[in-house]
Amino acid sequence: MIQLDFYGTLVAASLVLLLGRGLVARVGFLRTYNIPEPVAGGLVVALVLLALRGLDIQVRFDTSLQTPLMLAFFATIGLSADFASLKKGGRVVGIFLLAVTGLLIVQNAMGIGLATTLGLDPLMGLLTGSITLAGGHGTGAAWGATFSEKYGLASASELAMASATFGLVLGGLIGGPVARLIINRVQIPGLEQEKPRLPKGFEQPNKERSITPFSFIETLALISVSLLAGTLLNSLLHETAFELPTFVCVLFVGVLLRNGLSALGLYQVFEREVSVLGNVSLSLFLAIALMSLKLWDLAALALPFFIILAAQTLVMALFAVFVTFRVMGSNYDAAVLAAGHCGFGLGATPTAIANMQAVTQRYGPSQIAFLVVPMVGAFFIDIINVIVIKMYLALPFFAIA
Repeated sequence: MIQLDFYGTLVAASLVLLLGRGLVARVGFLRTYNIPEPVAGGLVVALVLLALRGLDIQVRFDTSLQTPLMLAFFATIGLSADFASLKKGGRVVGIFLLAVTGLLIVQNAMGIGLATTLGLDPLMGLLTGSITLAGGHGTGAAWGATFSEKYGLASASELAMASATFGLVLGGLIGGPVARLIINRVQIPGLEQEKPRLPKGFEQPNKERSITPFSFIETLALISVSLLAGTLLNSLLHETAFELPTFVCVLFVGVLLRNGLSALGLYQVFEREVSVLGNVSLSLFLAIALMSLKLWDLAALALPFFIILAAQTLVMALFAVFVTFRVMGSNYDAAVLAAGHCGFGLGATPTAIANMQAVTQRYGPSQIAFLVVPMVGAFFIDIINVIVIKMYLALPFFAIA
């Protein structure tokens, strides 16, 4: 077995990003369907590791950097959000939240319905619904343990991890093709306006920005404060009625920092620099997450589970095209939002951002999409998901024996 330490993992993640960038630049299919660079490089490495495992060679990474990178990314999302923008996007956020809630209901209905049809426990259908797809590995692990302990469902945790892995992979793969399918129906920003909007940092991550050492330290300090205060807030809320995931607390602190310092006239956040650090954190996080995927876990899924998850993927794509795109206005912003919805509807918010970046980097900026998706994906999705899951568990056929 090959064990890479912290530094080796960081080198590997950097090489994964360079590989992904090279693949997207050289392979027309990846460019045409807007596949994010970290997804392209990370999946290639994950497939190589799967092949090596067949030769009895295992490679393990030190993933201790993964969580801090994810939290740093959400800190920069918070530091990029001002209250004026949040107020401006309020109506759009509300509409998108309704669409997201509708998908959660559909995912669970689909999972339970197919599980019952295939002769499986309905709980298994629920576990391959919004719990692991919209919820991801963290939510899947928590509910998997609950289903094993409270409902006596065998191997629930293993099924949850495999299902969440499947969702993370597909969430990063279908967003770009879905956007490409519908983007020809709309006007892109450059054709829609005489003077295209100035690109924001998260929309076009490759745009050059002026940075000084001192401004870099200032921004790094803001991110560090967000991480520290956010984790402390999370520990204070632990096991209370107001408990929230750590990344939500970090994002919330970032929003307060940005707007509090601005309101007091003490400091104006350097948005371009925040976006640089945020994009670096996002890219490295996705690279580590994807190259660390244990694709062999998917082999543990029997044919009925593959059928359910394949159907869920199809439902996500159709929902994004025929519901998300239409209710959000059937315009360019709606197309970018549809790509983002595929990302966190099957995987996670960072995957959604990567999907949208792949689209906006090619076609042009979408400021509203990069305002709405992080807010809904970070603040609301977990709360709404818990409510939807508990509503389904209240159904008679889920009664504890």
